[in-house]
Amino acid sequence: MLNAIWIVPAIPLLGAAILMISCGLLPPRMVGAIGVGSLALSAIIASIIGINFMLAPPPGNSFTIILWRWMTIGSFSPAAGVYLDPLSLVMMLVVTVVGFLILLYSSEFMRGDEGYNRFFAYMNLFVAAMLVLVLADNLLFLYVGWEGVGLCSYLLIGFWYQEPANGLAARKAFIVTRIGDTGLMIGLFLLFTQLGTLEIQPLMLRANQSWFSGSEIATLAAALLLIGAIGKSAQIPLQIWLPDAMAGPTPVSALIHAATMVTAGVYLIARTHVLLALAPSVQMAVAAIGAATLLVAAFAALNQHDIKRILAYSTISQIGYMFLALGVGAWSAAIFHFMVHAFFKALLFLAAGAITMRLHHEHNIFRMGGLARRLPVAFWSFLIGAASLAALPLVTAGFYSKEMILSAAWAGGGGIPILWTAGVVTAFVTSLYIFRAVFIVFFGEPKTEVSGHYDLRITLPLIVLSVLALTAGFVETPGGLGSITIFSKFMASVFGEPSITTGSAETLRLMIASLLSLAGIGLAYVLYMHPSQQFVAWADSPAILRWRQFLFAGWGFDRLYNGLIVQPFLYVTRINRNDVVDHLYQGIASASRLLHQLLHRSQTGRIRWYAGWLAAGSIVTIAVAVLR
Repeated sequence: MLNAIWIVPAIPLLGAAILMISCGLLPPRMVGAIGVGSLALSAIIASIIGINFMLAPPPGNSFTIILWRWMTIGSFSPAAGVYLDPLSLVMMLVVTVVGFLILLYSSEFMRGDEGYNRFFAYMNLFVAAMLVLVLADNLLFLYVGWEGVGLCSYLLIGFWYQEPANGLAARKAFIVTRIGDTGLMIGLFLLFTQLGTLEIQPLMLRANQSWFSGSEIATLAAALLLIGAIGKSAQIPLQIWLPDAMAGPTPVSALIHAATMVTAGVYLIARTHVLLALAPSVQMAVAAIGAATLLVAAFAALNQHDIKRILAYSTISQIGYMFLALGVGAWSAAIFHFMVHAFFKALLFLAAGAITMRLHHEHNIFRMGGLARRLPVAFWSFLIGAASLAALPLVTAGFYSKEMILSAAWAGGGGIPILWTAGVVTAFVTSLYIFRAVFIVFFGEPKTEVSGHYDLRITLPLIVLSVLALTAGFVETPGGLGSITIFSKFMASVFGEPSITTGSAETLRLMIASLLSLAGIGLAYVLYMHPSQQFVAWADSPAILRWRQFLFAGWGFDRLYNGLIVQPFLYVTRINRNDVVDHLYQGIASASRLLHQLLHRSQTGRIRWYAGWLAAGSIVTIAVAVLR
């Protein structure tokens, strides 16, 4: 059965090809059947492969199949190959299962849109590209998927391209991520020239044998891969594209934030963790970037009005947790949180879409209110997702994955508690901002009329994701709560055996993190369910209002980049509207025309002049020869 793994990305790719070739001529029902059915079939095959892999692991707990050889140029012989191990298996299952649920939801959410066929073609291509990325056995093939998800994100963010702002958001995402892509591309050139291969497993082995820890070349290679990762995963300083990516349809946001695109950087670092371990300074930079990002994004989310932008900044923050785990060497913890995050973040986005589609596509949380009774399915779904995001102790999956990261941040932070502190402070702010949204949206006085209804295609994905957001965490629990290590032991062949920390100090830190999460929920209740006049006056005071506006603008990163990069570039383009380089070639062309005109005048048609010039030339030639 493992030999059929290539079918998993091939089916959605085939679905995308059929929908593109049909050029919108197929009826909507058939379009939905192809778009959703291809992902359903892919998810089923992926699940069967996953079960076979776990019940009868292949030798070495990994499996490789070469599909074809691209080219052979000397020692460079890249292949399109598929590599399956516990890491790529988890990624594949999350992408296909969550992708299927999102597309099933989309078949109702996008019903009636004039781009219905185009939407499913792009979404199928998006999933296929992500599957290529996570299953590739070499970095060149991985890069094909990497660029594929970048292209699809551009197409889907700007899906409603009739609005200029949507096209601008799509271009912004494409250009900003291209910065990271360029770093990754240079890193691939460096790795090949130094180690002679781009096949991931031989590459990691040669790096371990050829480079010593802390060597300059290992540090440079790891830093270049990190640049690629922070671009795709929207980490500081390249996080500015993700909030604007909300211009796309809500299912697009769910797919980008939960199962594809932004998790590509996390996967890249986890897949090349051997190289990262050879560059301790870069690894610490990964942890520092993650810690800074999770704090910055959490405070930005606390000041947003658009329900999707709240979730967008939340994604940036949660990816920061994954980077923090990667930076302290907690590879399994990062992938565990990736899996859990995919469930509760897809749930939150789809629940948000279920709200907005019933409120005439209203996104401002302050124009909602009183929806708990009027939209019970959306309410309970969003509440479960919010509880998991807030790491509500004991009963949510997010609690166990986040606790695993915080525990690793304390143990692997080099004796520096600042990483752990950043994590627990962000846990408090996360609870505060997400339950701020819960209390404002679902309680209080109604402000917008509810219309329409749902069918099973909306409710079923919400129910399934709700169950996963509650139960998926029980495959890995801390030392004081059963010491279950199913997930980390499954990952042991990739990342090594898990280390279990128990004791009173670990229990105390667990309690602190849990109490802070609960405190955030409690404070949100006090401030937003029954806000006091003193709090309202304080929040609207000039100094606090300026601070809130600063955070609302994402800490001013857009304004900074606009002043330092965008405007100077536009200024240069205005000055250079006619392109200075063109003047050089225009000068060559003008000189050629002038020479032609001079030579043209010598063509008089008079034989005596020709004979005279011939004689003069001969005399000059003879004189030069004699005088020499």
